[in-house]
Amino acid sequence: MDIKKRILFILSGSISAYKTLDIIKNLIVKNFEIEVILTKSGNEFVTPLSISSITKRKVHQNMFSNNKQIGNYMEHIELSRKTDLIVISPASADIIAKLANGYANDLASTTLAASNKKIFLVPSMNKKMWINPANQENIKKLKKRKIEIIGPIEGNLACGEIGIGRMEDV
Repeated sequence: MDIKKRILFILSGSISAYKTLDIIKNLIVKNFEIEVILTKSGNEFVTPLSISSITKRKVHQNMFSNNKQIGNYMEHIELSRKTDLIVISPASADIIAKLANGYANDLASTTLAASNKKIFLVPSMNKKMWINPANQENIKKLKKRKIEIIGPIEGNLACGEIGIGRMEDV
């Protein structure tokens, strides 16, 4: 019997959120089990319904939801422990800053702060946001902590500009 690998996706606020849905679909076809945390800003780009229709699971959004499926009601701990790795895709400058600086003020950042798993970060943002000195300092911190950074790449950006900041191709 094959043991399914479990991946926790954190979808943050970026126009590239729709691309993450394709990644999730591809992984489910390959027999991965997927849990998703959708941040408040991520919810502006994709809906919980679009995610749950793909994963066939509840989409986690609220730090203080009273989820009867999780016995101890500490969803941030449970989500980080029952998965094999965490993928933040797309990773906005905001979630990058929270992770780099230890912020834990919502379900996504609290889960990351409590995590004992390998973390992959897939940045997606405007080119000026990507090269912003504060963002670059945060990326350096995360690399020192062995967090894997995938992308971004150069190309046409959703804002109409061209440059680095585009999410790595699916």
